[in-house]
Amino acid sequence: MQPKRYYYIIKIQFLGYRLHGWQKQPNLKTVEGLITKTLRWAMPDRKFKILGSSRTDAMVSAEESAFELFLDHEPLEDLDEFLNVFNLNLPQDIRASGIQQVDAAFNIIQHPKIKEYAYLFSFGEKNHPFCAPMMANFVTDLDIKSMKTAAKMFEGMHNFRNYCVRVSEKSKFEREIIKAEITENNLFTASFFPEQNYVFHVHGEGFLRHQVRLMMGALVQVGKGELSLDQIQQSLSGDPALQMDYIAPASGLILNKVGFKDLEDRV
Repeated sequence: MQPKRYYYIIKIQFLGYRLHGWQKQPNLKTVEGLITKTLRWAMPDRKFKILGSSRTDAMVSAEESAFELFLDHEPLEDLDEFLNVFNLNLPQDIRASGIQQVDAAFNIIQHPKIKEYAYLFSFGEKNHPFCAPMMANFVTDLDIKSMKTAAKMFEGMHNFRNYCVRVSEKSKFEREIIKAEITENNLFTASFFPEQNYVFHVHGEGFLRHQVRLMMGALVQVGKGELSLDQIQQSLSGDPALQMDYIAPASGLILNKVGFKDLEDRV
């Protein structure tokens, strides 16, 4: 007889600079590994497993990500108390920001969701070293006006075959980008940030491996004059002759939000 199972969505934040991405790996500090270790400490006698909403790369951070907790036999008695104990034992660069019980019909991987990414960057003079964990710095002149024009070209339904790496030919390359724009950065502030810094916003239902960082890399190449707007347009047709090969640094990328459709009032 199968034990009764209980299901929870837990929202998390983390600074990815010292971490090797989400997925558990031998002898490396990962978000999944540290969360699993902490849950074993917080619930030493409980049988559980977890499943993340996104597999972030090494050094990528999250303002809002999530994972699903599957707990056998008995439910959590007090969600607020559990969250307090969980946070007390998590390392300082990971924080649980909320918890909500869901039912067995919910699937964190297959459930429709919108992911919002933010890529923080500056250019020109070298940044203060404290910026390194969350802001990319391109020590060169960039044509921001052209980059803003190019960013808007990503919006809509396009073939992003040229903006991914190490994927199967069975992958779905047709992806819709709901929002893609470069603005001055008002999302995150710090006294040591440069006076002028920017954020590349990208919103969509799903992304290919390294897609956002390759999109950002292409924008930097536009800013340097190495790629034209016509080439950006052509690259979105899936033409294999225009594979993007500059992957922007991971430390500038932040998973800003994971929104689950039809669950926002419950999660």
